Amino acid sequence: MKLVSCMRQALLIFIRDEAGAVNKIRVKGPSGFHEISCKSVILACGGFEANQEMRTRYLGPGWELAKVRGTQFNTGDGINMALAVGAQSFGHWSGCHAVAWDLNSPPHGDRNVADLFQKHSYPFGLIVNVDGRRFVDEGADFRNYTYAKYGREILNQPQRVAFQIFDQKSLDLLRDEYFIQEVSMIEADTIEELAIGLDINLKNFSHTISTYNEAVEPGEFNPTILDGKKTIGITPPKSNWAQTLDTPPYRGYAVTCGITFTFGGLKIDSKGQVQDTSDNPIPGLYAAGELVGGLFYNNYPGGSGLMSGAVFGKIAGQNAALEAMTPQRSA
Repeated sequence: MKLVSCMRQALLIFIRDEAGAVNKIRVKGPSGFHEISCKSVILACGGFEANQEMRTRYLGPGWELAKVRGTQFNTGDGINMALAVGAQSFGHWSGCHAVAWDLNSPPHGDRNVADLFQKHSYPFGLIVNVDGRRFVDEGADFRNYTYAKYGREILNQPQRVAFQIFDQKSLDLLRDEYFIQEVSMIEADTIEELAIGLDINLKNFSHTISTYNEAVEPGEFNPTILDGKKTIGITPPKSNWAQTLDTPPYRGYAVTCGITFTFGGLKIDSKGQVQDTSDNPIPGLYAAGELVGGLFYNNYPGGSGLMSGAVFGKIAGQNAALEAMTPQRSA
């Protein structure tokens, strides 16, 4: 028995009946425009991360140039369709999940490489820009609590480029994504050769490394905990996992900003039902996943997007099904 139909058509607008319920979807298909009747609809079509115009409008200048980690089709259509019928916008519209992403990756996600363009072992090294200067605390916290906000920091650097620097002591700690064929990496026997290979400011880079090495406090390095092995007297500091960079070979990995999803979206209630601008539920309209606003502000703990999608997906699905089985809505 066929339970699911998949239609590759462009959704255009929702249509509401006299009671205010969403009861039709207007779509554009190969044969033209037509309408599909419905009793309930669930929006689960992502944020606006693949929409250059919306990224620039809401996230700010420069975001139109970010690479997109995933699909090119998450362009905010579901959000805009809901807003057009009175849905309430909600959440951190100028915020997003963005990470360090390989500089030479394609503009959108590659299903063959998947998430291996990400580069998340930076807590065990240093990050510098093309001027050879550091700009974040690489050891501020575990990777899961910093990686989703450091993409923005990279986007704000000259040429939207950064370089993750490691020496031989850290190579065994690098994640698998550092060893794929499609990696933008330079290896060198000296700091000077590394700077030349990466085409970054040699004088500044050499000064950054020497100053950092002098600032590293003694103590036991432990990559499994917040070890408190830090620097002193430099800005930005490195708060954990600070080891001197003095053992060749040295490696530099070129990264840019890769956007994952946007934080702004639609307001829902505990049933997953989309709210209007007066905080009333819109009958027949539900939402789940990345187009739900209000879940994340400024930062993001790793894995919580998957959890929220699963939780609100189940809630929205259950309540949309119950509403669809209701014989008649009251006005």
